[in-house]
Amino acid sequence: MFVDFEPDDRVLDSEAFLQEEVEYNLLHLITGNPESLRIKTAEDHLIFAHTEGYNPWLWIAPEVGADQRRALVRQLVERLKGRGLSGVNGTKETGKLFAEAYCENTGKLYHVHMIMEAYHCPQVKKPANVSGKLLQADAGYIPVIADYLASFVKDAFGTENAPENFLGYARDITESGKLRLWMVQDRPVSMANLAHLSSRHARINEVFTPQDCRKQGYASAAVAELCAELLGKGITPMLYADAANPDSNKVYQSIGFERTGSIVDLRFQ
Repeated sequence: MFVDFEPDDRVLDSEAFLQEEVEYNLLHLITGNPESLRIKTAEDHLIFAHTEGYNPWLWIAPEVGADQRRALVRQLVERLKGRGLSGVNGTKETGKLFAEAYCENTGKLYHVHMIMEAYHCPQVKKPANVSGKLLQADAGYIPVIADYLASFVKDAFGTENAPENFLGYARDITESGKLRLWMVQDRPVSMANLAHLSSRHARINEVFTPQDCRKQGYASAAVAELCAELLGKGITPMLYADAANPDSNKVYQSIGFERTGSIVDLRFQ
């Protein structure tokens, strides 16, 4: 029933998966990791991918009926027996189905940690009258980027971290050439990171503007300019936004992002 698969497997290009590819875009990153566990059904109706230390992601083809879904999930939980999981990510129905079966099998409980709205941007709308320009970050801005990352994590997750703890990561994403800064008179006032590229999409994350620069349209302008760059190359931008943050969702919608669905992040305890 279940088989292991390689990162370049056809399942990620199947007609069924493409229906929900934006919501499940992170599967491209997870399955590309040679250390990840990658399982699918022989019929390409289910994908389960897990990197140690993170939630696994579970996709089930939309056309699979309710009874077959339950049977597949029960069999999957048996296949995973002995593999400790921190939670699961998937659509609300799929995530809940797996969580209930896993918790029944292990005696654990589960709760909703976060709901992520998935968006893609088929056509960008650049905001008007925003001063500045978008530049690729260079090594000279690594300390600033580390400071922005520490503040981003605090805003998003409520976790306090010293900027020094982010210097290594700031260096990595700067050297990758994927980090962009919105500059006003040679001062960085916002950032956006091109986190991952797949064959059809580019995932944007870590969009951040410091407190004293907010409400000026800088983040909107930075993301819109990056989207225009990607669309010009035939790549559709996508991102995940926390459903609990209506302001960020409105900002993304205002520059052309369209919601495609939701992913629930469930945690076990």
